[in-house]
Amino acid sequence: MAVIRTEGLTKNFGTSPALVDLDLEVERGEVFGYLGPNGSGKTTTIRLLLGLIRPTAGHAQVLGGDAQRDAVEIHRNLAHVPGGPALWPALTGAETLHLLGRVHGMVDAQLRDELIERFELDPSKRVRTYSTGNRQKLCLIAALMTRSELLILDEPTAGLDPLMEQVFRACVREAQARGQTVFLSSHILAEVEALCGRVAILREGHLVETGSLDSMRLRSALTVEASFDGPVPDVRGLPGVADVTEEAGTLRCTVDGMVAPLLAVLAEARATRVISREPSLEELFLTHYGHGDQASAPAPPRVGSGGTT
Repeated sequence: MAVIRTEGLTKNFGTSPALVDLDLEVERGEVFGYLGPNGSGKTTTIRLLLGLIRPTAGHAQVLGGDAQRDAVEIHRNLAHVPGGPALWPALTGAETLHLLGRVHGMVDAQLRDELIERFELDPSKRVRTYSTGNRQKLCLIAALMTRSELLILDEPTAGLDPLMEQVFRACVREAQARGQTVFLSSHILAEVEALCGRVAILREGHLVETGSLDSMRLRSALTVEASFDGPVPDVRGLPGVADVTEEAGTLRCTVDGMVAPLLAVLAEARATRVISREPSLEELFLTHYGHGDQASAPAPPRVGSGGTT
């Protein structure tokens, strides 16, 4: 059963399209990654799913209900961590969690206390004294303590140190094991690669690719590196071979499609070492953002830092 389904979802701000004809499905129990640089339409999508703004065209269903008409009921069964949340500076962390829990209506007190300990948050301090990372921890605890069917997380680890990022990843895996669904919008590609079974990539409001990381890699070029004691063979012109470079007796290239013709040439030239690897999520992303139109394309997400959309 699809927890999120959109059909032709479109949002224009004036004459500027922010999201165009988005068709998307997120299945129950999966961790789904939603990728794109600033201005690609990620946060606009989330606001449409939450019923905070109205679509120009198309519609969205969340947890079986209409994202606009049934927003009140839907919000009883989801939790949202926004990018750059605004909190109440005079409240303590404990008071903030109590308030957010009352607003949501569902709180697992035992889980809340466990999360406070795991994220090393001091709930007695006032929010205005918290660092960016501690404010982010507070929001994550507030969302996770509800055990909601659906977690919508927009840049959830912004400001967290690497240790706390690992705690977050463990919490997401545990939520998935309980049957919860996670919609994760992030600039941190390593995080998405570690957690998500499927991803969608947005470019300038358009969905350019969606699917499992494995299926995307199968459709993408392998990177091959081969070392030689003798002359390095010329592999230019072989089927599917591109991006050929040679340095100090080492040949590097990519191959799209059948790798057998390349391997035959490498074997004939007596390669002493051959390494091949599938592309990382970062490399898959850069196939959509990092080549011929770099001057006009938005900057790609950074591998190890957060941001907003």
